[in-house]
Amino acid sequence: MNETIAAILLGILEGLTEFLPVSSTGHLILATELFGFEQREWEVFNIAIQPAAILAIMVLYWRTFWDVAKGLLGLEQGALHFVRNLLVAFFPAVLLGLAFGDVIEMMLGNAMLVCWSLIIGGLAILAIERWANPPATGAGVAGVPLRISVLVGLVQCLAMIPGVSRSGATILGAMAFGVDRKTAAEFSFFLAIPTLSGATVYQLAKRGADLTANDIELIGIGSAVGFVTALIVVKLFVAVVTKIGFAPFAWYRIVLGVAGLAWLGLR
Repeated sequence: MNETIAAILLGILEGLTEFLPVSSTGHLILATELFGFEQREWEVFNIAIQPAAILAIMVLYWRTFWDVAKGLLGLEQGALHFVRNLLVAFFPAVLLGLAFGDVIEMMLGNAMLVCWSLIIGGLAILAIERWANPPATGAGVAGVPLRISVLVGLVQCLAMIPGVSRSGATILGAMAFGVDRKTAAEFSFFLAIPTLSGATVYQLAKRGADLTANDIELIGIGSAVGFVTALIVVKLFVAVVTKIGFAPFAWYRIVLGVAGLAWLGLR
């Protein structure tokens, strides 16, 4: 397959899946495998296009970030709690990433692990949907207790296993701890900003010098496509989960995981 077309398709896939509980990394790994590309050659691309999804969140929620910025200047409690919650939730991933970065990178090329993670994660979503009983509304990200923010950060670390889904782990984890659906989704969106930015900076610092002009062009194409796609998906996602929940995403994960195992076994 032509590399430019592949970059466009992977960009669309990133934008579609980054904020859904279906694992964007898992989808990109399986897609790279399906295209017949070497996983190692596309690992940096798959990570480097993630900031496009971050930019989409910043555009969609610009008013929230503007209000937080103004609140910080005035030392308002709501703004301070907003930033505090994101930082304490981000910190566990930093520690784990620095301590086990090489192990995590080794897992990124394991398509079989992705499939099993998709299936197990789908079953976990169904279980949490059945037994968790979050309130209908909440006080927003700033109103999440510090203890819950720490727990969400610990749960996010599970997403270092490809196929688990960072958004799925944080959203469903927050709901299991008593956070309402909308706040849990927005917490996950905002937490993606430091988490994905950190992962991208870390990878580019390690391997950015090896990037060619062609690599940078492909990353630019994938990022642009991912940004536009994420803009559309995020708003739709919040509307869907508020009304019907996460079960459709759970069944999708299970079907995709089983299909992936079958395909990998028959190759």
